[in-house]
Amino acid sequence: MTTAIICTAILAALVFLLGFNVSRLRGVTAKANGSQMPSDPASPLLIAIRAHGNAAEYVPTMIVLFLLVGLHSPAWLAITLIVGGTLSRLIHAFGMLTAPSLADQTPWRLIGAMGTYVFGVALAVVTAFTL
Repeated sequence: MTTAIICTAILAALVFLLGFNVSRLRGVTAKANGSQMPSDPASPLLIAIRAHGNAAEYVPTMIVLFLLVGLHSPAWLAITLIVGGTLSRLIHAFGMLTAPSLADQTPWRLIGAMGTYVFGVALAVVTAFTL
């Protein structure tokens, strides 16, 4: 269960840090008289907004699954799935923030997204069969 709590804290911090990054870039953009609602896929503000939004879409569900799997599953299985899910979300955020444009599919984004799907579904299946 300790792994579930630590990884929950990491992902919660990720959502807040990505949100702070959006606020920071909004300030930078405002000082430059730029658009607060960018549509250019290469806009750093749009990239930050989507990185935060994507994390906000997946992290809450993963956190609930982490805690359920951490509480009810064998430790080896729980740790594997929880750490894998956490790393996937971190890799995805890194991939989004380092991409030159949202139009570019980068290896880090792809690895992070696929890991999120694989570990997310595995966490859900394990939750369903261990309660």
